[in-house]
Amino acid sequence: MNEPRVDAIGWSEYFMRVAQLTALRSKDPRTQVGAVIVSHEKKILGTGYNGMVRVVKGDNDQIFTWSKGEGINNKRHFVVHAEANAIMNSTTSLKNARIFCTKFPCCECAKLIVQSGIKIIYFSGAIDLNPDADHCQLASTMLFDAAGIKCKQIAPEL
Repeated sequence: MNEPRVDAIGWSEYFMRVAQLTALRSKDPRTQVGAVIVSHEKKILGTGYNGMVRVVKGDNDQIFTWSKGEGINNKRHFVVHAEANAIMNSTTSLKNARIFCTKFPCCECAKLIVQSGIKIIYFSGAIDLNPDADHCQLASTMLFDAAGIKCKQIAPEL
């Protein structure tokens, strides 16, 4: 048999599956998000998942809350998003790179993506650009449009 296999998955599906696998590292009881940054040469430059901020003493997963409670008892004060972790975990320039995310990036991550030099975002899952539903997603889209960053929704078959 000298013919190559023709049913191998494509690069986009491969990297989205890596992002989905990375999301499984998250200890968030409600939402697990993964992100993978890839060079134009198809090399993985960084990975990240949503998790608690790193602390020097103690177990960060036990010190801070995973709750969506009121005031200080809300995980959003302590969790670092997957996209931010992927950017921070990279060790090289991200100029013209692509990022594969299991969710559409929030406006805080969108700012980091724009500043990092990433030029294409692939995401799975739904996006709701209704301004009454989520101003943050609308702001992300506005930031990406202004920066010339392309957004492409993909959903690999698993």
